[in-house]
Amino acid sequence: MNKTLYIVRHGQTELNKRGIVQGRGMDTDLNDEGRKQAGQFFEAYKNVKFDKIYISSLKRTRQSIQQFIDLGIPYEKLSGLDELAWGIHEGQEATEENKAAFLHLMRDWMDGNLDAKFEGGESPNEVKARQQEALNIIMSRPEEETVLICMHGRALRLILCLLTERPLTEMDNFPHQNLVLYKVYYNGEKFEIIDFNNAGHLKNI
Repeated sequence: MNKTLYIVRHGQTELNKRGIVQGRGMDTDLNDEGRKQAGQFFEAYKNVKFDKIYISSLKRTRQSIQQFIDLGIPYEKLSGLDELAWGIHEGQEATEENKAAFLHLMRDWMDGNLDAKFEGGESPNEVKARQQEALNIIMSRPEEETVLICMHGRALRLILCLLTERPLTEMDNFPHQNLVLYKVYYNGEKFEIIDFNNAGHLKNI
């Protein structure tokens, strides 16, 4: 079974613009810039014959690829594709205190403490477990050869580690911005990234 996954991060929201962490618990809308990005992505990839679309349970992912859904392409929500939950820090304005807390947590993760998390939040290992469930669903359908997946920034980094069998400590090796594309090909045995952090469709922004 061969399968090609087009994996994108959602378009910009107002909280993205303001540098405020959203996470799994913030169900925000795209802003004007995010809708523009969505339109640019659609124009660049509208002729790809997608067999199926998968989105997270958060509306910013659907809004980002709504034009593809409007073409009649079937879609499915998978909560396993949701963003990592940042717990008590979701939606909070940046302060020196919480900047330091995030830096400490990131250092923990890079040092291999992948069970570390904020109060009320999720760890990378917990996100990996639900992402694996989502991938099991996506990969169980061989008739869906070309798939569009829209998800979230931190979750995108984690799922790329999962697909390429890299340790989660390497998550920050996958840069991204709003509505960037990673194209991943599965040859029946392993996944390979064949388009890395592609933002060419956004070049007019």
